[in-house]
Amino acid sequence: MKRPRILLADDHKIVLEGLRSLLEEEFELVGTVTNGRDLLEEAARLEPDVIVADVSMPLLNGIEAARKLREQGSTAKIVMLTMHPDLIYATRALEAGASGYVLKHSASDELVAAIQEALRGGTFVSRQLKNPALEELMDETRVHIKQTIDLTPRQREVLQLLAEGKSAKEIGAILEISARTVETHKYKMMDDLGVRTSAELVQYAIRHGLVSV
Repeated sequence: MKRPRILLADDHKIVLEGLRSLLEEEFELVGTVTNGRDLLEEAARLEPDVIVADVSMPLLNGIEAARKLREQGSTAKIVMLTMHPDLIYATRALEAGASGYVLKHSASDELVAAIQEALRGGTFVSRQLKNPALEELMDETRVHIKQTIDLTPRQREVLQLLAEGKSAKEIGAILEISARTVETHKYKMMDDLGVRTSAELVQYAIRHGLVSV
């Protein structure tokens, strides 16, 4: 029987090794990546059945990577693995197209089950986040999210890299746009949000789950 093919994405090599030992008996591990941009490239090249991705990755966080994978037509199931026991992140991940949201400290107990549920077409959320009161709060969080600023994909990319402390010139090089275009995106977001500094912009983004650092 053919084993499901899995691509792992996490910027900590020790985590990747732990995931490999946890999953290799039941699944075929086809590759590992350490940032969100490499994840997009390898997902297109390898066409895995399942992607297990950290929320907090450099260059492009896991949630934005999931959103881009869906936009690109990827049919891989996506299971987010994260340190964030946060409803905003969980809600954004599911809305971006993830089928699972597993807390890292629960991975040994829940990750295999989450992958299996995703392959069946279901959705898995760590038990710590899954109870009636929290599910009701997740519904409220969805409403709150819809009321926040609606950023373009490019603005989300710029914002993530700003949150990582990169300069306009560095961001421009990564995204292959000019530093002036980066600044234009930044000041447009600041104007829309009514914030005055880059620090306030990043604080807003973190608070509302728009970036992960």
